[in-house]
Amino acid sequence: MARDYYEVLGVDRSADGAEIKKAFRRLARELHPDVNTEDAEAEARFKEAAEAYEVLSDAERRRTYDAFGHDGLRSGGYQSATSGFGSVQDIFDAFFGGGGGFGDLFGEGGRAGAAGGDIAVSVEITLAEVLTGTTRDVEFESVSACEHCHGNGAEPGTPIVTCDTCGGAGQVRQVSRTPFGQMMRTGACPTCGGAGKSAESPCKVCGGEGRLPAGRSWEVEIPAGIEHGQRIRISGAGHDGGAGGRSGDLYVEVAVAASDDFHREGRDLVTVAEIPVTTAMLGARITVPTLEGEQQVEIEPGAQQGDSIELRGEGLPALNRPGRGSLHVIVKLVTPVKLDEEQRELAERLDISLGPDNKPTAARHGLFERVRRAFR
Repeated sequence: MARDYYEVLGVDRSADGAEIKKAFRRLARELHPDVNTEDAEAEARFKEAAEAYEVLSDAERRRTYDAFGHDGLRSGGYQSATSGFGSVQDIFDAFFGGGGGFGDLFGEGGRAGAAGGDIAVSVEITLAEVLTGTTRDVEFESVSACEHCHGNGAEPGTPIVTCDTCGGAGQVRQVSRTPFGQMMRTGACPTCGGAGKSAESPCKVCGGEGRLPAGRSWEVEIPAGIEHGQRIRISGAGHDGGAGGRSGDLYVEVAVAASDDFHREGRDLVTVAEIPVTTAMLGARITVPTLEGEQQVEIEPGAQQGDSIELRGEGLPALNRPGRGSLHVIVKLVTPVKLDEEQRELAERLDISLGPDNKPTAARHGLFERVRRAFR
């Protein structure tokens, strides 16, 4: 069943044309395939947003939709024009103009060259590094300006002349028919790549392209409190833009390694303390791990399986916020095995001596229920 168009764009039913356009451009930025390389649903979501914009940006279609919904549009013969495009990029070109592509979407359409592509890398850190923040040196391949010609594509000492194809404008215009009707598209000149000029003698190193693939390294600052799977964007550290175009961005995805001692729940941590039944009966001070070393905690006499001891301020910080969460120590009782005759006799005597007063006064929940309650 088709979703409500206003819900798709995230606007009120009273939104004006400018608000609708702004909402659509925001979604288009988020759902562009260059950004959502790993999101299998991005293409479908963008087509859904494009269809919603197509209807709500047209006054007559919007009146029909407001009055009769999707059925009213279909009964009037409406069919989304987005279904007539071969790819998502075709739809982007139709809405934002060809040639400029993603650059036009971000307001870069007036620049001479095409924007460089983005690069994605991943790094792994530990929970201890989540606590303090850290840095990582990442290495990756990127397209960078040719050092021999300094990115202009011409052999040093040779002239750069005005492009014959575009007359120095760096752009060419084409008129084409689309499901939206006749559209004028402005794109980068295919001869000069948008520079408006071309090399009379192309650079011998890069063949006149002005760019070459090269290995790069970058020191990435990873802030304290970052979550597993979050990405850090480094503007301009991606592929070099051709002919003076904006460089792409570097996206660093952070993976937090699993810990043998702790389980993470946002700012809070959980650790399990295994103690003998006799220790739980009598009470004791035990040592538990924290991210900053060992710490002693008090086990009260009569401790039960799944009891939780909260150590405030021993958890993790939240990203860009002060304070730290808690460390929850969950009690796990260990039953002794292989009792000798004397131990068995003592256990039997203890069992006989226990009465109703020795039973817990409150209902006890299982381990996972108590962990869940601790984070409620």
